[in-house]
Formats: sequence, C-alpha cells, structure tokens
Amino acid sequence: MKNLFSICLLIIVVSFFQSYTVVKKNPKVLVFSKTKGYRHASIEKGKIALIKLGVEHNFSVDTTENSALFTEENLKKYAAVIFLSTTGDVLDDKQQSAFEKYIQAGGGYVGVHAATDTEYDWPWYGKLAGAYFLSHPEQQNARFVIKDKKHPSTKFFTDSVWMHRDELYNFKDINPDIKVLITIDESSYKGGKNGNFHPFSWYHNFDGGRSFYTSMGHTDECWVDNLFLKHLYGGIKYAMSRQKKLD
Repeated sequence: MKNLFSICLLIIVVSFFQSYTVVKKNPKVLVFSKTKGYRHASIEKGKIALIKLGVEHNFSVDTTENSALFTEENLKKYAAVIFLSTTGDVLDDKQQSAFEKYIQAGGGYVGVHAATDTEYDWPWYGKLAGAYFLSHPEQQNARFVIKDKKHPSTKFFTDSVWMHRDELYNFKDINPDIKVLITIDESSYKGGKNGNFHPFSWYHNFDGGRSFYTSMGHTDECWVDNLFLKHLYGGIKYAMSRQKKLD
C-alpha cells in the first residue's frame, strides 16, 4: 500500500512538471481579425500562415473574431494578442479596459497592416499600435530600408534594402517613442505622404507590455513570402518575451 501511494505521488509530480514544461515551451497567442470597416481578403491567408508559424516555432495559435473573448481572465492565457488587419471600432469599453490591463500586466501586442486602421476613438490603442492609418496609394513595389538589424524581426536581413510589393500605408499621429525597424523610401514609389522619414515597421515597450507593428501584409502573396514571414515571426517572438505573470 505504501509503495502504491509512492508510485501515485510520483506520477502526480511527473505529470505536473510535464504540464509545466509544455506551458513553458508552447506559449499561446490569440489572433484577432474582427473588422467593422474594410475587410482585407488576405485575412484568411494570414490566419493559415500564422497557424503554420506556430507549428514551426512551437507556439499555439487561437483565432477569433469574437470580441467577447477580451476579458481579463481569458487574456491571461496568451503571451501575445495579434491584431490581424482589424478595422474600425472592434472592442467595447469593457473589452478595451480588459485589454489595457492585459498589456499593463506584461502582455504582448502585435499589429499587422490594418491594425492601425482600428479604434480611432481610443487614444491608448493608437499609442500602443504606434500610429494611425492615414491613406494609401495603389499597390506597388517600393524600396524598404532596414534601419535596425539587431531586432529579432530584422536581424536575418543580409542587405539594408528590401524591394517589396504591398499596400503602402501613410500614417498620422505617430507615437514619438516607437523604435523604428524599417522605413520606406518615398522616392521609390508614388503616393507617399510622410516625407523623408516614413516608418513602416516598429516596436516599443508600452504601458508595461511590448508592442510590435508591421504595415506589411495586405496581399495574399505576403503570406507566402519567406522574408515577410521571418520578419513577422521575429516581431511575435519579441512581443511574447519577458511577459510578467498574469494573475
């Protein structure tokens, strides 16, 4: 009987540590893609690509367009929340408060493309995302300049210039505290509105958490572009890291 008790206790202890190890090795992210304005056709491709990234890099991915999941208790499960081309007013006041508390507790935010075309009446979100969308010209190729090669989202670039085709956002209300990773050379295309310094991807610590944003991701082709996916994964990795305990 004593031996049986000891075996049972050992099984419980081993199971606990195995469960703990799984949690530590496999953080979870929430991909949120609700739209109240323009809806990007590439959202579905984006979800598939993000799930694949999770499999390749050992993190779990939940996808949703249900804003009711933005509660303090539910958000605790996630190392980062990815706003995938969200548009318009996607969270109510209570949900906004829950997300603010999540970030303040050390949560991570990743904004992709139209995430800056979201929540214009919520200034806190604008500062978290780093800017708001202003306008864009037609899709075209442009010269992207890598300004920081030390960040996980850019360190793999061997050259300082990347020619890339996308929908090229202009921005307003740019947070001066963002750390710019990639700029776009407005002399290489038509329709730029931000002048000689036009940030296109950035990161920053904000209100207790971590924020990464990339304006790329409009086209279906982006979501099978190896360079873009490496760039995005590096941003996700940054946002997931150094998270405080959410309890």
